[in-house]
Amino acid sequence: MTQGAYASVNGIDLHYEVLGTDRPGPPLVMLHGGAYTFRLSFDAILPALTAERKVIGVELQGHGHTAGGDRPFTIKQCADDVTALLDQLGVEAADWFGYSLGGLVATEVAVTDPDRVRRVVLAASHFRATRSESYHRDITDLNLDSPRMPTEGESVAMQRAYDEVAPDPADFLPFVMKVQSTVHDFEGWTDEQLARLTMPVLIIVGDTDFVRLEHVVEVKELPDARLAVLPGTTHMRVIRPDLVVPMVSEFLGE
Repeated sequence: MTQGAYASVNGIDLHYEVLGTDRPGPPLVMLHGGAYTFRLSFDAILPALTAERKVIGVELQGHGHTAGGDRPFTIKQCADDVTALLDQLGVEAADWFGYSLGGLVATEVAVTDPDRVRRVVLAASHFRATRSESYHRDITDLNLDSPRMPTEGESVAMQRAYDEVAPDPADFLPFVMKVQSTVHDFEGWTDEQLARLTMPVLIIVGDTDFVRLEHVVEVKELPDARLAVLPGTTHMRVIRPDLVVPMVSEFLGE
């Protein structure tokens, strides 16, 4: 089944899709990367995941089909939007898969409302203040020559995907700047807050990611965390079907 719809939550119309089989057990909530659409982030792995379970794909404020509106853009607000959507859908608890920005939102839900999170996959995501602890210096300095930065083709694909579905395609660049500011200034979570992540956590990063490996190795010390470092993989290419699908399927099925 495929269902694209809007839910009125917290003053915006949040776009979501429901895909896959109605098998017993919790659905999988999937949250895209910053400036991405749900489909651009996950299309390559959706066939495999939706064959196993119901998937709820959400497009956060200002992304894809969801208009930006006049609200401030914050990680907490995005998390509140997604949990409000789940309330409307009658979903008390779910598995979660967040990529980059979506990983920050999924972590915020897991920290503030852990009963809603059965298992969580965090891909190319970080946990601390970006400039000081989490990201490589060439990313925070926006060094366009860095091999970690998006290629021209990847940037074009982001804008094309946005243009195809956004309520107002002219909003793309202003909203990208707003998202970057939010993520770069995000202070992350304290040790005490992260200690609430007692559910199983799978952390996935590329070996040429925005995120420093030292940072994710530190966070590997969560109570029940597993870490996968994908070889020859940048931040933009972390959602690799060849590597991600088998490990995510096994992790969620445990």
